[in-house]
Amino acid sequence: MPNLDGAKLDAITLSVLQAALQQVCDEMDLTFSRAAFSPVIAEANDRSDGIYSAVDGSLIAQGSQGLPVFVGVMQYSTRTVIEMIADGRCLAPEPGDIYIVNDPYLGGTHLMDVRFAMPVYRDGKIFCWLSNTGHWPDIGGSVPGGFSASATAVEQEGLRLPPVKLFKKGVLDPEIYAIICSNIRVADQRIGDIRAQAAALLIGQDRLNGILDRYGDETVVEAIAELRRRAAEQMRANIAAIPNGIYRSKAFVDSDGVVNEPLTIALAVEKQGDTLTFDFAGSSKPCAGPMNSVLATTLSSVYLAMRHIFPDVPISAGAFEPLIVKQPEGTFLDAKYPRPVSGCAAEVSQRIAEAVFAAMVQALPEKVTAAPAGSSGNFALGGNDPARGRDYVMYQISGGGYGGNSGHDGLTNGCSTIGISKSPPVEIMEQAFPVLYRHYALREGSGGAGKHRGGFGLAYEVEILRGDARASFVMDHGRFGPQGALGGKDGAVNTVIVFRNGEEHVPPHLSKEQDIALKAGDRVRVGTPGGGGYGDPRERDPDLVLRDVALGYYTSEEVSEKFGVVLSAGELAIDRTATDKQRAG
Repeated sequence: MPNLDGAKLDAITLSVLQAALQQVCDEMDLTFSRAAFSPVIAEANDRSDGIYSAVDGSLIAQGSQGLPVFVGVMQYSTRTVIEMIADGRCLAPEPGDIYIVNDPYLGGTHLMDVRFAMPVYRDGKIFCWLSNTGHWPDIGGSVPGGFSASATAVEQEGLRLPPVKLFKKGVLDPEIYAIICSNIRVADQRIGDIRAQAAALLIGQDRLNGILDRYGDETVVEAIAELRRRAAEQMRANIAAIPNGIYRSKAFVDSDGVVNEPLTIALAVEKQGDTLTFDFAGSSKPCAGPMNSVLATTLSSVYLAMRHIFPDVPISAGAFEPLIVKQPEGTFLDAKYPRPVSGCAAEVSQRIAEAVFAAMVQALPEKVTAAPAGSSGNFALGGNDPARGRDYVMYQISGGGYGGNSGHDGLTNGCSTIGISKSPPVEIMEQAFPVLYRHYALREGSGGAGKHRGGFGLAYEVEILRGDARASFVMDHGRFGPQGALGGKDGAVNTVIVFRNGEEHVPPHLSKEQDIALKAGDRVRVGTPGGGGYGDPRERDPDLVLRDVALGYYTSEEVSEKFGVVLSAGELAIDRTATDKQRAG
């Protein structure tokens, strides 16, 4: 063990400890996914793990393969557990205890994101907390999968858990477990996810103790403080380079699922010195449906957006210190009980991030992209498989196009803005559920036009093979496509079409509907959004436009309209004279 004698850490030891703490979280992430039963965790990686302060729950480190949107919410939920223990609202911890909580109003997201928190002891005292979040495929409520598009109260969305000890001294509490299982669908399958979630924390505890034993508790505490200080310093340095001023933007949610009118996110970002202040005054009031966002999710959405802009800043609570978010009281971005919130983490959070991008691209055009697809594509399907004699709940998430930027085109079929979750492999879904993917491909033509075009979304179609089922959708960008930037055009909107009884059905709210009855032979077709374009489309290199046509991304008619590039009749070649004339006009 290095003998530092109270002196400041040397650079090498600090770097080693930074990497070691990160590795603890990464190994927790891997353990969680590899041991989980549900495809949404095991294959899609809809989960996250981190290390949090014993004093106030502030973030110390988070896994690089975890969802960024959980950065802020796990910090707040861990803090809430600590505060509730301190004032006697939940039982005091003992070694081996693991708390479970999913209450959105206690620093959470939607009910399906279930958080575990475990204290790590050293010499009889809590050294830190390990926390993780996993998306459970069902948490009860009015529809399979929990994505109730027309809920008007949080109770309709599922089982809400305050912090309670699910594991006591390392043993699963059978009574708490029985209560949970009595309130969710396909309950017998949840034990695999619960055991995986707990195992990830135990692995983290073991690995963290190894680091502490090797370097000493005081040295690691000193390193944590120094890493937080440096993260804040680095974020402040990045902010200081931004011109002073106020940068304004707006983003829109299609509807709240109940009232078929758009919701507005109005944002003013004020840069002064080395801080940024985010003010959402003027945003829509709390809504009737499930597109409200709790404060923890709103804050985390701002943090993850800035993480996209400044990815070089090490992730810890220090990185958030120069980011001041005014509490958006009286808006749908500061939901209070009993507002429904099932769309907050997966959809509203991405509209908040989009508003941040649209504001900051004005200040940092070389660093910020046009808007990405910005929807998790939440598609929940629940029913009975008669061939296997059991019920099931399938949860499909999907990617979309990323926005173009100053240097290149947007990424095609990237993950959602809020995370690293990927669509589960088609083969896994077809093995686990009675469905057939009839089509799964890039969505041609969906990228927004620009000097650097947006990436393309995904097009897929799922057929029900056996039994009866019920489908629910909580998506977004069905009314407005992802925003282009600096003259770029918007990406294509999200589309949903249900084919049943030989007829086509388009949800009245375009991207949201619940409890659609389906039977064998019925199909669901989804087209996810493309990313926004960056810069004037008529400044795009015609040779790049020709390449896009050759690859089937756009038709010759589309590039003439979108980019002003005319192709020679009957051949794959640019008509330079006609192109120059069209672009000049």
